[in-house]
Amino acid sequence: MPPHVVVVVGSINMDLVVRVPRLPRPGETLHARDFRAIPGGKGANQAVAAARLGARVTMIGKVGDDAYGSRLIEGLAGEGVNVEHVAVAPGCPSGQAVIAVDDAGQNSIMVVPGANQLLTPDDVLRHEDAIGFGGVMLVQLEVPLETVAAALQLARAKEFVTILDPAPAPDAALPRDLLCADFLTPNQSEAAALTGIDSDSTEGAERAAATLRESGARLVVVKRGADGALLSSSSRGNISVPTFPVPVVDTTAAGDAFNAGLAVALAELRTIPNAVHFACAAGALATTRPGAQPAMPSRAEVDDLMARWLKAHKSSKPFPPGDSC
Repeated sequence: MPPHVVVVVGSINMDLVVRVPRLPRPGETLHARDFRAIPGGKGANQAVAAARLGARVTMIGKVGDDAYGSRLIEGLAGEGVNVEHVAVAPGCPSGQAVIAVDDAGQNSIMVVPGANQLLTPDDVLRHEDAIGFGGVMLVQLEVPLETVAAALQLARAKEFVTILDPAPAPDAALPRDLLCADFLTPNQSEAAALTGIDSDSTEGAERAAATLRESGARLVVVKRGADGALLSSSSRGNISVPTFPVPVVDTTAAGDAFNAGLAVALAELRTIPNAVHFACAAGALATTRPGAQPAMPSRAEVDDLMARWLKAHKSSKPFPPGDSC
């Protein structure tokens, strides 16, 4: 069977990562222990993660005509991602993110959009014939919202399942043409930003998910870090999906690995609860290594972690039966 298809429309950045004992307070200067320039960007991270998990991945995005741009394209191609639809913006720098990571693995991120802000709806639509029919499309919010909306519209016409990772969360409510994605996957802070509801507790996450569904989202998956994920839908209610205990080194790319895992599992027609559990495994493993793309797990690693979890819980069916997508 050929690999299942995942199309990613989104950002491509160079991550400038500094390691610090703790995140600095306002006005404070800290001595960093390490600095690295690592390929990143939510779109590119998710593309690399999906490719490592076994999908056939196409990336639609834009980089600058600087040294970072060529390095970013080469990195994606080296991971097996189709980069034929990654454009180069003349006279513009590539996107960059400055990331501070502390000893507990927590991070603070500042993004300079660069060429990502020049990715237009026309850039997406001109690749319509290359996308084909069926599969899963992943989008995020590090490119213009109108471009995300165009990608979702194209995906619906091509009979794709759509996943919107609403990160970074906008200051205003999401437009309804974005909420129409099949899956909305905020983390706790993004769910709070989108709804005004504190989502740190299970009850708060459930209330935020319900609010997002009332606003138009079909299925909401709240990423809850060490507490796993909350799957919320009108048909099946709320399901708490456990994560996997792992030693945390760096949480930078956990959400991107989660979304890629969800996309690959849905493309493989797994039931939705089991797809979310697969996503939790991918996200957990990404926290065990530093960096973004270098931290993305392989399919063998995710399958092994899930198998060990099932053995420990002496069950091959951790969730009630559910529909595939």
